[in-house]
Amino acid sequence: MNDMARSDEPRGVAVATLTPMTPGLEPDFDRFAAHCRRMLDRGANLLAVLGTTGEANSLGVDEKLRLLDALGESDIPGGTLLPGTGTCSIADTVILTRKALEVGSAGVVMLPPFYYKGVSDAGLHAAYEEVIQRVGDSRLRIYFYNFPFNSGVPISHDLIEGLLAAYPGTIAGIKDSSGDLDNMLAMCRRFPGFGVFAGSEQFLLPVLEAGGAGCISATANVTIGLCAEVLAAARAGKDAGALQEKLSAWRLAIQSQPLIPALKAIVARSTGDEEWLPLRPPLTALDQASEAALDEALDAAGFAPAA
Repeated sequence: MNDMARSDEPRGVAVATLTPMTPGLEPDFDRFAAHCRRMLDRGANLLAVLGTTGEANSLGVDEKLRLLDALGESDIPGGTLLPGTGTCSIADTVILTRKALEVGSAGVVMLPPFYYKGVSDAGLHAAYEEVIQRVGDSRLRIYFYNFPFNSGVPISHDLIEGLLAAYPGTIAGIKDSSGDLDNMLAMCRRFPGFGVFAGSEQFLLPVLEAGGAGCISATANVTIGLCAEVLAAARAGKDAGALQEKLSAWRLAIQSQPLIPALKAIVARSTGDEEWLPLRPPLTALDQASEAALDEALDAAGFAPAA
């Protein structure tokens, strides 16, 4: 582990939580809070709510605020929350970030403004700086969200360096969903104490061994038990290689089909609750052929979701 990291900074396994929808395709607030509690009970350290997996970019600001309020009114400790608050609008990002702080979140995972492509690091620096200045709260901890495949706007090391120099108490880390392990390890080396979270549990062990913070993963919604085992073994200095190999196989099996529909199908099946199946368009449920292919991949990987 990285000795330069602050002991109070978020670390470990964060579940990028799903957002259950009602049959009318509205967020199901009660199921959402119950699922978050279930993830903590099964070994999650953190809950990365309102991210890609949570269909956040298909939700309105008012819906996101109500979901955060639902967590604030629940027994979920605020210090376990890492809400996604980044939008294309600085004003909306500020509103969501202030709400995240209001409910006691440990930090926020912030996409860059992602509509305009080919923007400069100077432009991105200015956007993040504007959010920091408008929020104006010393409690704010920002974790960049690097997901260039979806956002089309990568987070460069130079951008990180510049914002770290300007706001060392605010810029806390990154969720790197680039799929590029070398990039994650390079950030661990270049920015000691910076909270590098892999965007997939497939990279959990190597990132931990390099001094990173852990992972923030979609598939942890159904692999959290094994994720927790890998983390515990790594923290205890034990050989976690075999556990990581099994965990990686599970991840690859799940992502062999469209990820969010696959996860909701697995959760619905494992809980016996088909109310988990609805997705907000443009996402659609798996068809029968895709479900069969997913089952085959999961069986081949020896996948066993928690009851």
